[in-house]
Amino acid sequence: MSVVREAKLQPELKQRARTASAAWQEAENLRWRLAMSGRRIAHGEARKLAGPFMDEEDLVQEGYIGLLRAAKRFDPDRGIRFSTYARWWVRAQMTRAIDHTGRPVRLPGCAVEQTRNLRKAMKRFEAGGIEYNINDLADEVGIDKERAELLLSQGNTISLEQPVDDGPRPRPLERFLSDEDAPQPDGDAIQGQELNRMHTAFASVLSDRQRFVLTRRYGLDDGEFRTLSEVGKEMGLSRERVRQIEREALIRLRDHSGIRDFNLAGLLKAPPPVA
Repeated sequence: MSVVREAKLQPELKQRARTASAAWQEAENLRWRLAMSGRRIAHGEARKLAGPFMDEEDLVQEGYIGLLRAAKRFDPDRGIRFSTYARWWVRAQMTRAIDHTGRPVRLPGCAVEQTRNLRKAMKRFEAGGIEYNINDLADEVGIDKERAELLLSQGNTISLEQPVDDGPRPRPLERFLSDEDAPQPDGDAIQGQELNRMHTAFASVLSDRQRFVLTRRYGLDDGEFRTLSEVGKEMGLSRERVRQIEREALIRLRDHSGIRDFNLAGLLKAPPPVA
């Protein structure tokens, strides 16, 4: 049974419960004020850690969480300033958020920590002007060479919306990655609709002879384009007569099918067959 419910059943405890509740609320208010007194720490650390994984605004919010945790555990009797104590909590909260939520693919905590230690070792060697290799880094962190190579090969990620300086006006990265030769979805949809209308028009507008000529000329049945002479040999007609039938068929399609600017070769995305 909770204290509040117990106080309701025993009138003599109501005043004590009211006093305890007010004291708890006052403690929470003081804890909040203590935490917010270190807001500059959160903003300062966010500027240092902001990068491709998390932006500064998100890191500031994580820093506030770290300040609240620090205020909850802070013990003034130890003689340590709150700003000194809270800075560690703020930075720990931010790095944890980057490791857990800032990456598209989350890495294990041990892998993140080892990668961070490897990069710290690289900076120490470079700051001291010391030449190093992957073996030196692995020995410094206490892991084998293969794991060090694997961890350092994990590259950073960037947003496709990240601006890239290219001329007088920056453009998003996605502009440089687009495939200009790839088929456009709207174009494919329009072509599919036009092809369906073409097949319907073939059945309703053309005669059997006209359908045969266009089908063989443009390879609608097997994908092989044929010349006028080849089609004429199949039909027992002259090359000129096949050309006339083809012309009549295309005119009928253009006039009666409702397909604007009818171009059979263009609709099939193929060059017109050689006569």
